[in-house]
Amino acid sequence: MIETARDLGCENRQTGSGNCTPHLTEPFPGPISPGAVLELELGSRSQECGGCLKMWSYLNLLLMLSLLQASSERKVTSSCPQVCICDNSKRSVLCQNQNLTKVPASIPQMTRKLDLQGNVLKELSPRVFQSFSYLTHLDLQNCQLKQVQKGTFHGLVYLAYLNLASNNISVLHQGALDGLILLKHLVLENNQLKEIQPGTFKQLPYLSLLSLAHNSLAHLPDMAFRGLFSAWWLRLSHNALNHLSPESLAGLPRLRRLSLDHNELQALPWEAVSHLYGLAHLDLGHNPLTSLGKEEGLALPELRYLALDGASIQTMDVGAFSHCPLLYTVDLRDNQLKTLPSLQGMDRLHKLNLSGNPLRCDCAARPLRDWAVRNWVMMDGLCKEPRRLRGEALESLRMEDLRCEGPGDGEEEPEPTWAPEEDKAAKPCPLACTCSSVSHHSSCENRGLRLIPSGFPNTTQLLDLNWNKFTSVPRSSFPNLGHLVSLHLQHCRITHLAPGALNGLGQLVYLYLTDNQLSELSAAALQGVPRLRYLYLDRNHFTKVPRDVLWALPSLVGLHLEYNALQHLALSDLAGAENLHWLHLTENNISQVSSGPAQNLEGLYMGSNQLQTVPTGALEGLSALRVLELSGNPLGVLQERAFKPVAKSLQHLYLNNTGLQQISPGAFAGLEPGLRSLYLEKNQLQTLPAMDGFTQLEAISLNENPLRCDCQLFPLHRWLADRNLPGEAICEFPPSAWGQKVKEATAIFEACRG
Repeated sequence: MIETARDLGCENRQTGSGNCTPHLTEPFPGPISPGAVLELELGSRSQECGGCLKMWSYLNLLLMLSLLQASSERKVTSSCPQVCICDNSKRSVLCQNQNLTKVPASIPQMTRKLDLQGNVLKELSPRVFQSFSYLTHLDLQNCQLKQVQKGTFHGLVYLAYLNLASNNISVLHQGALDGLILLKHLVLENNQLKEIQPGTFKQLPYLSLLSLAHNSLAHLPDMAFRGLFSAWWLRLSHNALNHLSPESLAGLPRLRRLSLDHNELQALPWEAVSHLYGLAHLDLGHNPLTSLGKEEGLALPELRYLALDGASIQTMDVGAFSHCPLLYTVDLRDNQLKTLPSLQGMDRLHKLNLSGNPLRCDCAARPLRDWAVRNWVMMDGLCKEPRRLRGEALESLRMEDLRCEGPGDGEEEPEPTWAPEEDKAAKPCPLACTCSSVSHHSSCENRGLRLIPSGFPNTTQLLDLNWNKFTSVPRSSFPNLGHLVSLHLQHCRITHLAPGALNGLGQLVYLYLTDNQLSELSAAALQGVPRLRYLYLDRNHFTKVPRDVLWALPSLVGLHLEYNALQHLALSDLAGAENLHWLHLTENNISQVSSGPAQNLEGLYMGSNQLQTVPTGALEGLSALRVLELSGNPLGVLQERAFKPVAKSLQHLYLNNTGLQQISPGAFAGLEPGLRSLYLEKNQLQTLPAMDGFTQLEAISLNENPLRCDCQLFPLHRWLADRNLPGEAICEFPPSAWGQKVKEATAIFEACRG
């Protein structure tokens, strides 16, 4: 029995208004002629109908076509592709992990659910699914897709669920998703997305869930999500977003949940989210945030849940959440909070999670404790100081336990970590600069300044001095900036940092000196920044690692020295950096590496240098190394046991474009149990050693190698044939095998079976 369309209507019911948008709570369950659907898409027709009566007639016309074809539906018979499993009762087709390079043409036309995940489709031509116009669910995850062309999904007007996860898509082009007028769920996570073109989602009025998590997005264009009128959950977790413009999240009137966790936001994006009036769940955890101020522009009247866990928050204002009256849960786990004020305007708060913070349970904690008791707020959090209360739950302490020891009467009120209201007058700002009391950012970017200005607000946390002409940084150049977290001095022609140049910057975490004229740096110049974790010295004139500097930076985690003039890397120079995890040396002239202890180093990036062999001996002291980048070095040959010293820890190995002509049989010895990715693109390899022991490998890339498909390569053919791994291996010799995939060239290797 054919069901009918329900709940048809218009948002604007005035006849002849010319602005008639169909409101469909359910798609048409019955079949409609594919030819009619392909030529008449609901999205475009809704703008041409000239009034709701015409739209009503148009929808009924489609329904009539459906009813006329109903009787013929039972007569349609289609064969099932040999490599697939078809369930006629559920109208589903399952073709998982079959190494398919194109969509099977013999899929039954009445199929509603099509699962193609785990194949090798790579590219989808326009209208490839036009014969399957009744699809409601389409799964294309892990199919090595590189792009989605305009018109690919043309005709799939019933489609409600589309999964494109775990592919290699880097750009979402405008028009790529056109035609999916009734789509509700779109999954694009675990791709390589760097760009979303404006207008990409403009024809998805019923989309409710959009997942863009685990990509490489660093920027969102204004109105990026225009057209998503029904979206209620937007997932942007695990990207590289460091800033959101005020209009980047515009056009999401019904959004209820927004996930921005695990990005690089250094300030709360209140301007971008302030117009999301219906937002109930906001996740901003694991961003490098340092403070929470009273944001005058924030107004999220429906917000119930706010996650700020795993950041670097040190201070919080008494009215930080005063514009969110319905907040029920605030998650502040694993930050750097020692104390908090009583929180105003949060009468509905039920749960405040402070676990993992170095809480100081003294007299300064009394206002918070008293406020929590009065408002029946549950608090999770253990005291770290004073020693007598270490490990005690703040919530369980009595008011008399929260005392401050002083030289007088035994109690002394410490200076609060939040500023009283009367002290929040406008702070000074140097001429030619801009200073924000809301974001705590100050900027004098590209002002042609020859001297570093002073007089910035003492609450400044990010100071941008890019593109000026300082040439040198004198002693104590940044007075009264004890809260500064990030200092930007790129493109300033700096040749010298004087001893004590950074005095007083005890909270500094990020220091950017990229693209200057530095050739050396003294330890004295970097004294006074014990918390510095990331130092950017790329695009300067260094000829060696500034070893003395590393002794002055005990907390350093990442050091960037790309595009310098290093010729020799002595790992012993890293001895002072006990916490160094990531060393970036790409695009230098390094031809020699000598050993040294660097037991915490996890990533060593040495691409595009002058190494002629793998520095096996120098790897001895790198017991924690997980990522080794050697691409672009003239290696030529991989010697026996080349990576043995780091075999137990190494997970990702990059050897692209290294001129490799030969890999010794035991070159990868020891890597088999743990290696997860191996990149060998653009080399001169004709064969490869046996790979049978690599049980954990998730990706192997052999593109652009002149592989000779003979019996010497048979072990690789057999190994690849048993796996569905991202990456290509193409035969170049003999001529009869040219262009064939190694894993599929069964006839070529038939004579090798013994």
